[in-house]
Amino acid sequence: MCTSLRLATVQFSPVFGDKEENFRRLKALSADIQADVIIYPELCTTGYFFQSRAESAGYAEPATGPTHEFFRDIASRKNALVVAGFVESDGEHIYNSILIIRPEESQPVVYRKTHLFYKERYCFDEGNTGFFVVHDTARNLRVGPMICYDWRFPEASRALALQGAELIVCPSNLVTDAWRLVMPARAIENKLYIAVANRAGSEQGGGEEVVFKGNSTVYGYNGAELAKAEPEGDVVLYADIEPGKTHDKSFNPLNDIMSDRRPEMYSMLTQPAAAIAQQAGNK
Repeated sequence: MCTSLRLATVQFSPVFGDKEENFRRLKALSADIQADVIIYPELCTTGYFFQSRAESAGYAEPATGPTHEFFRDIASRKNALVVAGFVESDGEHIYNSILIIRPEESQPVVYRKTHLFYKERYCFDEGNTGFFVVHDTARNLRVGPMICYDWRFPEASRALALQGAELIVCPSNLVTDAWRLVMPARAIENKLYIAVANRAGSEQGGGEEVVFKGNSTVYGYNGAELAKAEPEGDVVLYADIEPGKTHDKSFNPLNDIMSDRRPEMYSMLTQPAAAIAQQAGNK
């Protein structure tokens, strides 16, 4: 089994609404990639700034549709686990989703975005997969997926860490800078690697322009930047990780960030919290 793995984190700016052109450009950008894990941005085959459910539905496809076929071909040729964002249709539902594709498996694993950002609520259904970890036995790696705005919620990365994630993959279309402060903390507080595959450029819709921040980054389990892109441009970032180093959650001989947890004290329904609230109410 591998003790060190190479990540390729792809920063890519799609042409809005043109899947075939995006497939062509993604294929060219990926041609020389040699890595164990390849991570592409959120909605990388369609672009992002949909204005309505009817508009996003026009680009939606099932999890085993053309986008899966495209990225499965890359996974097979590169012998790599591939993560990529797309617009998913499932019956009457439309999701902002990512595919997790292992070349050894015929079917993808799908994560559906839990927390919808801004106008996404007009275009997609809230994700119903919950947070889970994929154990890629061929590469001996436990991967936890989330998408973009999910980073704002510490429960997301903690749920993945508690399930044994060694690497969090976060395909994104980020339009703020706050994540660059918070993502290192997510890595430190859970002692795991995080790869943010963001996009750059801008899109317009409904009389509004959104500007994407680029700066795709891979963070080490100590919060250090292992690789980082510029704000603009399509680029492939490489970083080597050692998943086994995330298993020991201690940081000194007496403290361990997982075993020191006291979940019974984190709810406002705990006895001490209820008693204090009662006292406060009586004053």
